[in-house]
Amino acid sequence: MTQKNKKTSKKKTRSRQPNKDFISKLRPEDIEFLRADHSISKEAWRVFRIVSEFIKGMEKLEGVTKGVSFFGSARIKEGSADYKMAMKVAAAVGKKGFTIITGGGPGAMEAANRGAKEADALSIGLNIELPFEKHVNQWVDISEEFKFFFVRKVMLVKYSHAFVILPGGLGTLDEMFEALTLIQTGKIENFPVILVGKKYWQPLMDFIQKRLVKEGMISESDLKDMHITDSPQEVTKIIQSSWNKYLRAKRAEMKSSGA
Repeated sequence: MTQKNKKTSKKKTRSRQPNKDFISKLRPEDIEFLRADHSISKEAWRVFRIVSEFIKGMEKLEGVTKGVSFFGSARIKEGSADYKMAMKVAAAVGKKGFTIITGGGPGAMEAANRGAKEADALSIGLNIELPFEKHVNQWVDISEEFKFFFVRKVMLVKYSHAFVILPGGLGTLDEMFEALTLIQTGKIENFPVILVGKKYWQPLMDFIQKRLVKEGMISESDLKDMHITDSPQEVTKIIQSSWNKYLRAKRAEMKSSGA
């Protein structure tokens, strides 16, 4: 490799890294909240702001039903295979009357919101200002911006009945495992967590099966709501089946309570 090519290669590598200047200027509320050097009066006022964010989010999403949250990388490029797959899956799910919910940013989120719009489904984006998510994409019908990362994550779970996991990085893994943990601990219903992209996700599934399950860190039953597929039709079938099961359970609950 020539010296010129080495410089070009290094430049390209640096361009894919988070903008540290941007992060230092951003100083999100999460950073301040997680510091331990504030007075109790400042902490108390911050709690009120957190509560206001929850209320703002719930007011904006009031009445939203049949939500499906799509998680995936903001770095996926338009026109790529992953981008096209995200559009296809969201469109297929949207055509069945489900609402598509994303983080509202670019990449996989944009593709999912775009697929929802093409299917004439309700498209929601819950945004937060991050190095790779600086704006709400243009394919969103309802949008809300959050300062606190964890408040936004609660909103992405609260209004969802299924979770579609597209190829992504640490944020995507965090959201996926949080959904699985909430299901495992009974904090939310047993809604499906669907990994789209066998080639991308199979090594992780193998690790979970061969290490976590085999060594007793989790039980096989913890994975009963976890699926992996390359088929938009299969994603839709899994979500529809889960939704029908949810409705039957709700009707049985109402009948037993005499409502």
